[in-house]
Amino acid sequence: MNRQQRRILTGIVAIIAGMAVCFIGDQLLGVYVELWLGISTFDTNWILAMFLVPFISGIVVSGLYGLGGKWLCYLPPIFVRAITYFSLATGVIEVPEGAELLTFPLWVLIVILAFEAAAFGGVAGEILVKKTYGRHPERILYQGDKEGSTGGTETEQRK
Repeated sequence: MNRQQRRILTGIVAIIAGMAVCFIGDQLLGVYVELWLGISTFDTNWILAMFLVPFISGIVVSGLYGLGGKWLCYLPPIFVRAITYFSLATGVIEVPEGAELLTFPLWVLIVILAFEAAAFGGVAGEILVKKTYGRHPERILYQGDKEGSTGGTETEQRK
């Protein structure tokens, strides 16, 4: 298996793990963010399902995938929200009495909030994995520079 195939496989595993985090988090909280129950919709569990669960999903995706995980972390909340919305719309999951399925434009706003929370988690996951933000930490990038070399940072060159 070459490097590109391993990277694709790692990405698929990371996305599936992120989807599992989103799905299990929603099930544990007992919330369908795609439903409108009136003003009582916006309780603590709904807020956790909208922001904390996708954030954790983003950390998981980025932690598994590594550099570039901040881009993949958008996908799990989108997939889980789409599957749940479709399941509620088609009757696979029964809509509770007194609840309404959000209209598609309102649902899109909910999805945007969820994947933005996942994006914050993705960046946090990359920072946790790489111990830096960016392509290469400076200590690795300039590791080969020795005395008398013309490389190094500008500060090192002035010394």
